[in-house]
Amino acid sequence: MQQVVLSIKDSNVLKEVLDTLLNNFKAGRRNYMIFQVGKATLLRVSDVIRLKQTDIFNPDGSIKQNAFIHDRK
Repeated sequence: MQQVVLSIKDSNVLKEVLDTLLNNFKAGRRNYMIFQVGKATLLRVSDVIRLKQTDIFNPDGSIKQNAFIHDRK
């Protein structure tokens, strides 16, 4: 069975999804961040969840200017 996935085009629906992810799940902050990174980078969830803290942050805690990952299909 093939699943059809459509983009979110209504800003009210997007706000509702973000609010639901952030506030209605035990892992809300994690899921919210995965969604936001995926939205900003257009990466699949499977690629986003492979990111590690060291991929994003420098040893001093500052955010890296660039992060490089190889997406998988």
